[in-house]
Amino acid sequence: MNLKSIKYILFFLVLAVGFSACEEEDDPIQNEFIEEDRTEQQAKDKDSILSYLNSHYYNSSFLAGGTDLNYDDIVITELTDGEDVPAGHTLLIDDVVTVTTTYLDVEYEYYYLSINQGGGEAPKFTDKVRVRYEGLFVDGGDTFEQVSTPIDLDLYGIAFGTGAITGWQRIMPEFNTATGFTIGNDNIVSYQDFGLGIMFIPSGLGYFSFPRPGIPVYSNLIFKFELLQTEPNDHDSDGIPSFIEDYDGNLDPFDDDTDEDEAPDYIDFDDDNDGVLTINELVPNTYTVDTNIGETEPVLGANEFELSREEENGVITIETVTMVDTNNNGVLDHLDEEVTTDYNEEEDEG
Repeated sequence: MNLKSIKYILFFLVLAVGFSACEEEDDPIQNEFIEEDRTEQQAKDKDSILSYLNSHYYNSSFLAGGTDLNYDDIVITELTDGEDVPAGHTLLIDDVVTVTTTYLDVEYEYYYLSINQGGGEAPKFTDKVRVRYEGLFVDGGDTFEQVSTPIDLDLYGIAFGTGAITGWQRIMPEFNTATGFTIGNDNIVSYQDFGLGIMFIPSGLGYFSFPRPGIPVYSNLIFKFELLQTEPNDHDSDGIPSFIEDYDGNLDPFDDDTDEDEAPDYIDFDDDNDGVLTINELVPNTYTVDTNIGETEPVLGANEFELSREEENGVITIETVTMVDTNNNGVLDHLDEEVTTDYNEEEDEG
């Protein structure tokens, strides 16, 4: 059985598990579930979230002057009838950033509030992130999930339903990770200058109509979060970061399938089905950087990506690959079935 077949099996197993979790044990006709129209539901969700943002305030002055803040320090309070927003606080609607995105042919509006931008790097929408967070319902404000110990999440998975919700994929790249971390004597890791914020997500960018333990269908969600670290994801280990394989730029690499073999490029080991693995149709290169004599790391070229790195006694060895178009026809080699050059084979022969 080849690796591509294994990917197909994993994909359909994920779908099968998802569907089995939705099965009804009672009379299927009597308990038939009719999914809401996404456009109509989005209109309802927008009204609900805007109502929340216009009726709740947060402790803005404390957060603006605080140090070593975390998501627990963010306090959201409902504005009671006849009450003015207290000094040192701000109505959420006055500070949130409003963003629109198209997802499943529906235009969605979502919102986020930046408490701290973070001083590290921003993740891509397909990357892995290390986070802490608290999830709450817009309706009622109750907490449905709290993660106080940092966990790693794939923003985008290998199949439907295996990554983070779409809202996270849209909002996490708006923040930066920590600049660094320290490990105390008690082995507790402390992160410095990380991304800290709140997101307000309509159900269509969340779980929508899909059952989730403790989360009713069509729930609008709030997340207070800390973005601590990130790591590029290359789901099929072909040398190309997964976000690059979203060739149509619609923030959904699942619909990019060059050879139309039902395996999207980001989980396809041979994107053009020409018999040469994608990673072998990328030009390899090795950089050796001796920091002991003041050498600095190279700036990678266009379409060049880091594959691996090792450091020993101040000497850094960096392996990279570069996407190329050798016949200048506007199609990169790994996407061009007419080009079957194996650059790794040529390197071995040389």
